[in-house]
Amino acid sequence: MATAILGRKLGMSQVWSDDDRLIPVTVIEAGPCVVSQLRTMERDGYEAVQLAFGDVKESRVNKPAAGHFAKAGVTPRRHIAEVPLGEGETFKLGDEITVEGFEAGMHVHVTGTSKGKGFAGVMKRHNFKGGPGGHGSHAHREPGSVGQASTPSRVFKGTRLPGHMGTDTVTVRNLEVVRVDVEQSLLLVKGAVPGGKNSLLTIRRA
Repeated sequence: MATAILGRKLGMSQVWSDDDRLIPVTVIEAGPCVVSQLRTMERDGYEAVQLAFGDVKESRVNKPAAGHFAKAGVTPRRHIAEVPLGEGETFKLGDEITVEGFEAGMHVHVTGTSKGKGFAGVMKRHNFKGGPGGHGSHAHREPGSVGQASTPSRVFKGTRLPGHMGTDTVTVRNLEVVRVDVEQSLLLVKGAVPGGKNSLLTIRRA
């Protein structure tokens, strides 16, 4: 039974539980995925499986990618990602992985790319308090002093400063699977997951 699957975030909704509680859920189109490559200890030094997911027009597939999928005997897919093999897992090229491997009540780790926010200051990016808010201040949202004295006469590496915010790989752990719809390949997990709508997700058993 597969311990990981690729999916696409469709958005958020809410469902009623059996004890009449309203549960916020993220709807994920999980799979079907195909195995497009196998990593072995003898050849690669580690064991993993490469999963391919998502429809794509053949005209959008370049020759190296087309050859890679042809070697595996599968039709081209939009996304590929490697996931480590679970204990006792064995796969063959072309094997299909569906959402049937997951069930309501289990917990999963969901990995995605967070939404990009562009250039952001320290108050938004790092939750700094900011300077005084009065009229006499000229540093309402500045980070404050970051330099050093004559020794070492530099700003230390890792100092929290303004810069690009978002588009980071984020993993939310131990999310509960609320429902599984095998016919529509849908996975409903409790709470929010990283990324915007239609973004790629990796779902792994906790």
